[in-house]
Amino acid sequence: MFLKNAWYVACTPDEIAEKPLGRQICNERMVFYRGKDGVVAALEDFCPHRGAPLSLGWVEQGELMCGYHGLRMNPDGTCSSMVGQRVRAFPSIRSFPVVERYGFIWVWPGDAELADPAKIHHLAWAEDPAWAYGGGLYHINCDFRLMIDNLMDLTHETYVHATSIGQAEIEEAPPATRTIGDEVVTSRYMHNIKPPPFWAAALRGNGLADDVLCDRWQICRFTPPSHILIEVGVAHAGKGGYDAPPEFKASSIVVDFLTPETETSMWYFWGMARNFKPEDAQLTASIREGQGKIFAEDLAMLEAQQRNLSENPDRKLLKLNIDSGGVQSREVLERLVAAEAAERAKRMAASVGARATQAAAG
Repeated sequence: MFLKNAWYVACTPDEIAEKPLGRQICNERMVFYRGKDGVVAALEDFCPHRGAPLSLGWVEQGELMCGYHGLRMNPDGTCSSMVGQRVRAFPSIRSFPVVERYGFIWVWPGDAELADPAKIHHLAWAEDPAWAYGGGLYHINCDFRLMIDNLMDLTHETYVHATSIGQAEIEEAPPATRTIGDEVVTSRYMHNIKPPPFWAAALRGNGLADDVLCDRWQICRFTPPSHILIEVGVAHAGKGGYDAPPEFKASSIVVDFLTPETETSMWYFWGMARNFKPEDAQLTASIREGQGKIFAEDLAMLEAQQRNLSENPDRKLLKLNIDSGGVQSREVLERLVAAEAAERAKRMAASVGARATQAAAG
């Protein structure tokens, strides 16, 4: 249950800095590498000669060379050359549309002719020097939709993240969820509360007192195919909350790009973008370390949840009002997946009809 005609984060530039990277995305095995002039390319991870994974090879003079017999590949999936052999007539392998933007490498696993770089989710903070970003990557053995549920309902923070960002006031503040087109937004606001340890540290990092009552907010935004950006922060109470001037708050955007590997595994690109003290590399590293530990707690819970669900496929799960963000996000996905399948069937029918017409005419 995932969209194919969409842009997913495939990797970060450092992952292909020294050698090709093999990665499975939406059940498609791909190899990513930098070709001529440093341009990123993505191919099917399958050598047309003997089927070896091309990701076990290397890049030489801008060409991807198979590590088994040295067959060289062009970025369009055609064979370039092989010592002592004629290979240009070999059938091409699949190439995938790929774009490097905002510090990430994005791939389109669906129909290449539909890939439009303008549809890549715009990340204004990634182009603004007033913002700093730090993040990482986890591989998680769970359906990516379970992570959507997790991120669109932050009630679990009270329990899973009790020593960092969790506090009882989260579940005491009712969330509000709405769907706007293909975007789902869940908001929660808390007032006159003590900042939890993570946010107390963020206040100190921004040169603010951490021992006073604060207002806190969480605004989760889901956009297809599987991106969730969460506006989070705390402000000294009585200063305007979410709208408080910068000198009274510490706020940021939690960045979550969920890239399905299979139906029960995913790549989780996580991070935090902040607009206070962006020049402080030590603060960026500290926040990244703290956030990484928090997300590791989610990883353990989600993998255990997936094991339970896989062992009990017929069990019905219950829904509460706190689940509305995840439920509505899944409804958007289901609608788009159904529309994509219908469009694909329509194109296939048209193609079959065109071939039949040509055969009859011939």
